[in-house]
Amino acid sequence: MKIKSLNNKKILITGGTGSFGNKFVELTLKYQNPKKLVIFSRDEMKQWEMAKKFAKDKRVRFFLGDVRDKARLNRALDGIDIVVHAAATKIVPTAEYNPFEAVKTNIFGCMNLIDVAIDRNISKVVALSTDKASNPINLYGATKLAADKLFTASNAYSGYHNTKFSIVRYGNVMGSRGSIIPFFYEQSKKNIFTLTDKRMTRFMMTLDNAVRLVWKSIEDMKGGEMYVVKAPSMKVIDIIHSFSKKPKIQLIGIRPGEKIHEQMISIEESPYTYEYNDYFKILPQVSDNYKKYKVNKNNLAPNNFFYRSDSNNTWMTKKQLKDWLKKNYPYNI
Repeated sequence: MKIKSLNNKKILITGGTGSFGNKFVELTLKYQNPKKLVIFSRDEMKQWEMAKKFAKDKRVRFFLGDVRDKARLNRALDGIDIVVHAAATKIVPTAEYNPFEAVKTNIFGCMNLIDVAIDRNISKVVALSTDKASNPINLYGATKLAADKLFTASNAYSGYHNTKFSIVRYGNVMGSRGSIIPFFYEQSKKNIFTLTDKRMTRFMMTLDNAVRLVWKSIEDMKGGEMYVVKAPSMKVIDIIHSFSKKPKIQLIGIRPGEKIHEQMISIEESPYTYEYNDYFKILPQVSDNYKKYKVNKNNLAPNNFFYRSDSNNTWMTKKQLKDWLKKNYPYNI
């Protein structure tokens, strides 16, 4: 789908050398018409590798920096039209054992970006969130919930500036760095798999779908909305059996801060949730002008609605996952 809001625009992606950033650049160059794509990240090695990957396209630029550094962000956002904020400390156990560092990146970094985006008159900012921000039980989820609230409130904080802020929330992204698929892929080489709990379920969405929802949010946003992708669920033990017919499974117990099921929309958010074909839209709980969102009451979610991986209406089969693995991993399942 062609997105008019991206046409001939200068787009910057924080944390742009990660799995999402690589896929966002690839698909945006292929299907959209941006004037420039700027990758902002603190990992010079990943930037160097990514620069080789996109060397033939002069629209791709790189800017070494950290969202914790407000002055560096200010320089990077000069002349930018749209920002996609993907930078985060996101590994749950890492955040549990390094809480100050997670706060510096996920909250203070978010505050830096908000201030600079407003001062630079950026048109639109979309922040990537996580299922772990819905009723959080770990520090990572708590920092991302705080970031979500900051981005929502920034639509009023921006004052007379026209900068709009919105959020995209999603769960487990298949094949992304640090996620369950590459983890089990490595374990499959020895056919020994570690499982925390047999009841565990996860949403199964692709990077392509994550990118398309960000495009959709950029096109649709009025400021303050949260977009939640629809995705099938799968039992984690079935994911293991998709890698091996006779796996050796070691039960190791729940890790610090880990949830048994992923939740992307809580009951408390249901009065503000509207359902569409491929996604949900959650309106801000505080707004001075709800009319601007132009939502249809027929799309309002039922009372006490919630969206969680164990009670999902759509499930991915082992065959579907095997087919995806054959296309995306260089070995026979």
